[in-house]
Amino acid sequence: MLEDLTTNVIAIAEHTKAALPILEAIVIVLFAVWFLNLLLGGRLLYLGILPRNPIGLLGIVFSPFLHADFNHLFFNLIPLVALSDFVLVQGLKCYLFVTVTITLISGFLVWCFGKKGLHIGASGLISGYWGFLVMNIYHGGGVLSIILGVVSLYYFAAIFFGIFPSEKGVSWEGHLFGLLAGVCSSYLLIAL
Repeated sequence: MLEDLTTNVIAIAEHTKAALPILEAIVIVLFAVWFLNLLLGGRLLYLGILPRNPIGLLGIVFSPFLHADFNHLFFNLIPLVALSDFVLVQGLKCYLFVTVTITLISGFLVWCFGKKGLHIGASGLISGYWGFLVMNIYHGGGVLSIILGVVSLYYFAAIFFGIFPSEKGVSWEGHLFGLLAGVCSSYLLIAL
């Protein structure tokens, strides 16, 4: 058992080294979009999700890239990169499937049911990755899935509390629907 644990921890470390170019690309793209938005005086934020507004449909795809300010970006970036790395352990194909599934399902649900206002940020995607990894404890069943799920639970458990209304200006709906989309992506992956 201890040998399996050691082998899997080493595999995660090796995988993280291999995934660095993808993780770096995520950081570069998010900072590039943030900087471009800064240069454009915040105009890119209008590409966020505007619930029940036809223009807001664009936000389903673009909102995870958009952040209101540097703090918003910074505090989304840390869990986004860590959880992306954990999902990437399953392979690039799985990562892309999970990312697209979470983005589309959670974005559409926010567009349908979100409160009025602009919904932006990668928080829904982060919540979705967390939900996917936690569900993989159950679905994956292997030592690797359990390690990644337990680490996600331990270090990012506060993500769960983001699904409840709290601060004004925070899209708890994005968090909730992201979590549900992550769980859904776990089930869809099994079905495929």
